Amino acid sequence: MKKSTTARDNGKGCGNDLDESKKTDDKIGFITFIITSFARAYKMNKQQAYLYLKQYGGLDYLFKHWWALHTDNPYWAVRDMFNICHKNGGAK
Repeated sequence: MKKSTTARDNGKGCGNDLDESKKTDDKIGFITFIITSFARAYKMNKQQAYLYLKQYGGLDYLFKHWWALHTDNPYWAVRDMFNICHKNGGAK
């Protein structure tokens, strides 16, 4: 007898695949949005912002805390990353 599948379990007997996929999509979308917001706030292009955040620890902070940061106003995430970068030697 063939097991019926639903869109939720994708035939694998577990609904976690879609949940993990959604979480990954949310994380990528948020991180992309914040890097763009950071670039706009500090008058950089996106590549400059990415490299600056990577060099001075802002990306590490973003990857580690994205779940909490995405629930707040983006202004605070951008500001937090600026402060982290400044503490690690980034320009003020």
